[in-house]
Amino acid sequence: MDIAGKVKELIEEALEKAGFILDDVLYVKEEGNYYLRIIIDKNGIIDVEDCVKATHIIDPMLDDVDYIKDSYILDVCSKEKGC
Repeated sequence: MDIAGKVKELIEEALEKAGFILDDVLYVKEEGNYYLRIIIDKNGIIDVEDCVKATHIIDPMLDDVDYIKDSYILDVCSKEKGC
């Protein structure tokens, strides 16, 4: 399983418990930087506070498992507004 798939399995349940829908997980390289892009949704509008809340859920989980050896940027964003 690739990194995005492992991360999706890891975080999906925790995000759902917090009221979010995990739309997609992407691990991409753009302009020399790696991005772990987590795209979330929910019933209602996703705002910046929702992205911050989801980041606080996801970040410690990623630190615990240490799947990604490269330096990367965690980008949590909404489906509606894009990343």
